[in-house]
Amino acid sequence: MPRPPAVADPARLPADLPRVHAGIAAWFAVHGRDLPWRRPDAGPWGVMVSEYMLQQTPVVRVLPVWLEWMERWPTPADLAAEPSGEALRAWGRLGYPRRALRLHAAARRIVEDHDGAVPERYEDLLALPGVGAYTAAAISCFAFGRPETVVDTNIRRVHARLFTGNALPEPAYTAAEARLAEALMPDTEHDGGALANAWNAGVMELGALVCTARAPRCDDCPVRDACAWLRAGQPAPHYTPRGQPWAGTDRQVRGAFMAALRDADAPVGREELLRADVVLATGAPADQLERCLASLLADGLAHEGRHGVALPH
Repeated sequence: MPRPPAVADPARLPADLPRVHAGIAAWFAVHGRDLPWRRPDAGPWGVMVSEYMLQQTPVVRVLPVWLEWMERWPTPADLAAEPSGEALRAWGRLGYPRRALRLHAAARRIVEDHDGAVPERYEDLLALPGVGAYTAAAISCFAFGRPETVVDTNIRRVHARLFTGNALPEPAYTAAEARLAEALMPDTEHDGGALANAWNAGVMELGALVCTARAPRCDDCPVRDACAWLRAGQPAPHYTPRGQPWAGTDRQVRGAFMAALRDADAPVGREELLRADVVLATGAPADQLERCLASLLADGLAHEGRHGVALPH
């Protein structure tokens, strides 16, 4: 299959781009989900917690955990005062539990360096544990209204279809995609960035609800008449996406160990932990069990003392 260009030349963006900006912003104002971290009372901390939780995790799984988390720890100082093991316990089955450790470490850094308030500047956010370029931009934009360029998987997919005619974005984020995203941002000179922020949120929501990866609902798209992918006849992806396996992987086994430790009220002896029902249910061989347990200890997700293995203190 011939390979289409990865992205359009930003210098040759469509002349009707302002209409596309306005159309997606207006659609989002009507159809955007009423998520609690989007409400004004969520505050910057609520936005920050949501951004950590939403990394590689769908909204439906995040929502109940976010609500419980914010009720228990409504400020960074509340979380910082707890042991990191409590953050891991409350993280539940969201997966990638190192995010919980990093969020806990970020809360302590906010207390130590920013008087307990989530910093507003992109550079200060970027210096926090667990905050990369995307997360810093998202917090700065969605919590403080700063018109940073936000690019997640959903946004990349909408950009690819709408402006390049590709069914999917590139397998890994490219410099060309970053340049396109910057070029697509609305002008902030006249409205202080309000449209730019609505654009970020609207394109993300459009990708999540309408311009989905497997079954896009093009008839419901507010800018379908401007879509390069539709004009090209909806060509198939120029590569075959690879799903992430789960069964039999170290991720599954590590998750089973974490589930056993979260459910324990006291340290669990190593042999007892290796024989826990949730661990044995993975069907992993002994060497994989030992390797995965060792990796959890090395990552600081578990601690082994003279009484056994437990979540960190």
